[in-house]
Amino acid sequence: MAKDRSKPDLDRELSDLPSELRWREWMRRIEAVLFASALPVPREDLARVVGQGASVDLLVEDLATDIEDRAFEIAQVADGWMFRTRSTYAPAIRAVANVGGRLLDLGEFDIAVLAAIAYHQPITREGLKDIFGKDISRDLIGRLHARELIGTGPRSPQRGAPYTFVTTSQFLVAFGLETLLDLPDREEFEDSGLLIPAENIAK
Repeated sequence: MAKDRSKPDLDRELSDLPSELRWREWMRRIEAVLFASALPVPREDLARVVGQGASVDLLVEDLATDIEDRAFEIAQVADGWMFRTRSTYAPAIRAVANVGGRLLDLGEFDIAVLAAIAYHQPITREGLKDIFGKDISRDLIGRLHARELIGTGPRSPQRGAPYTFVTTSQFLVAFGLETLLDLPDREEFEDSGLLIPAENIAK
């Protein structure tokens, strides 16, 4: 009977290696997985490439120390870890190309609406209208949905039970946040250039 080769065997335990080399190999496996993934990798997935009982958290900590002098770092985002460029190098990235703006080929007003949803969620279109003084188009909401930055929240208890909008885990990934508790103060968000001040929004 032919052997099923759909999933190659992976020696997780590496019991033939001395403990120091084994630990370093597990670190490199985690590094490879994070490097290959465009999304945060949860702890339980990383645990599938290291020995049983090995501490993923300690391995990630050691890997983070190992790459301290590199232009990228390990960030805990949403429910896992991912590589991201250190903020020090953001100006260099912006100077070269749209590399850092894949988010976000969104306009200033789109980002302002996204931020309003983040800070006031769950929020209805009527709630957004109250903030911005004008109707928020279905096209704009559709763009944010298409990028999986927002989703549908619970129905509002208002008359007609309108839909509400909430941010998603992809929103956390796009902005490098572990949880919504990591949202910056609104003034910080404006200072970063990601959000236009409310008084500058065209009505």
